Amino acid sequence: MGNRFVSIWFRHLKTDWFSIRQPHLKNLPFVLRTPSHGRMIITAANAVAVMRGISCGVVLADARAIFPELEVQDDKPDLVNKLLTRLAEWCIRFTPIAAIDPPDGIVLDVSGCSHLWGGDTFYLEEIARKLNARGYDIKLAMADTIGAAWGVARFGKESLVASGMHSEALMSLPPESLRIEFETVMRLHKLGLRQVRQFISMPRSSLRRRFGEHLLHQIDKAFGHEMELMQPVQPIEPYQERLPCLEPIVTLTGIEMALKQLLETLCHRLQQEQKGLRSAMFKGYRVDGKVEQISIGTNRPTHHVKHLYKLLEGKLSLIEPAMGIELFVLEAQKVEDHFSEQTKVWEGSGGLEDIRVSELLDRLATKTGMQSIHRYAPDEHYWPERSYKQIALEEKLAIPWRTDKPRPLQLLSKPECIEVTAPIPDYPPMLFRYKGKLHTIAKADGPERIEQEWWLQQGQHRDYYRVEDVEGNRYWLFRLGHYHDETYQWFIHGFFA
Repeated sequence: MGNRFVSIWFRHLKTDWFSIRQPHLKNLPFVLRTPSHGRMIITAANAVAVMRGISCGVVLADARAIFPELEVQDDKPDLVNKLLTRLAEWCIRFTPIAAIDPPDGIVLDVSGCSHLWGGDTFYLEEIARKLNARGYDIKLAMADTIGAAWGVARFGKESLVASGMHSEALMSLPPESLRIEFETVMRLHKLGLRQVRQFISMPRSSLRRRFGEHLLHQIDKAFGHEMELMQPVQPIEPYQERLPCLEPIVTLTGIEMALKQLLETLCHRLQQEQKGLRSAMFKGYRVDGKVEQISIGTNRPTHHVKHLYKLLEGKLSLIEPAMGIELFVLEAQKVEDHFSEQTKVWEGSGGLEDIRVSELLDRLATKTGMQSIHRYAPDEHYWPERSYKQIALEEKLAIPWRTDKPRPLQLLSKPECIEVTAPIPDYPPMLFRYKGKLHTIAKADGPERIEQEWWLQQGQHRDYYRVEDVEGNRYWLFRLGHYHDETYQWFIHGFFA
């Protein structure tokens, strides 16, 4: 299937926009004005005013002399591009590739889209119906090239040009259908060349000499001999799936069904290409023009449908369908290589390499936010509070965790001072008081001496003891300095399981 394009011509773009916001203007002769060389000039006229012979460029005073009831408002010079951009973004519900075509049009690349609406005819009818319902007077056409669609929309009688017939459709149109300069159009008309067929077969050298290179370029674009590029209003995601709805979806069940279908299609494609997504966005285009969306991220690339559905399912309640959603879009915004590996049941990988751990982290991040999940790695320092550091989830360990000495499950970020009773030097304590509670020690092991790091700071060493009180709770205590030093102190630093 070749390329297909739709050109949408807004015949009264700016006045329609004013009439949508002030409905009483729709049935009145209404124009926009702007100052020019000390006079007010009409820059736009609605359909009623045009039917009475009022056109752009006319001096406002002259028009009012003939039609005193003429409604007038100030023009907004910066309105066109903003308005066309918003309308092009709205048209993304019909195709992912939409571009503005100033001063009064939009171009859609609809290749492979129309079958979702039951064919080209129904597709064009749906676009026209939706835009008319929004209050815009439009004319549109579909053809194999942007130039042909543009010309037929503005000067042709039919809306649909069959595939491969765009050249024939252009033949009967006037020269201005080729989007050429006004001066060139006037010269062609003066020579009696009022249809494209009357000069299209002339030697190119003659056309170039008489009318310039621009005419030849526009002919080549319209007839498909030269590629014409579009600048979409939104970047195209390479991994995107779309699901238009025959009737607007207003229920959570319908949204869930749409999400499942899109996930199955997208994940199958990712799997075939050995890719996995790292971030995804699920969008719902509402009937009223608003877009509802939710997004997720993963720690590792994945194309696991059930896992991704679980991540998105928890956020579906944030989607407000209002009057209904008519298009669902699922985009894999970040994609990485993901090669399927054959795993053995008796060889558990453990850690972050275990896909189950990675999926658990994804679910936790979806509920609590990625900022609440931390990973720690060993650091090359002696003192316990310096012996670890926070790293990224996917970062590899530079050194292994130390396992030759027992360490508490919970380590205080800063040791807390306690009162201790100990019998003789280098013996474990018999009693200690922590936060007002007295603990009687039943078992103890130590000391384990940990020196200061002289290249960081000078100071006393620590003698650590693992102790267990009569209630069965286990603690990690240390004495700072020698027992015979008058300045020695005892601290609690951690809690064992």
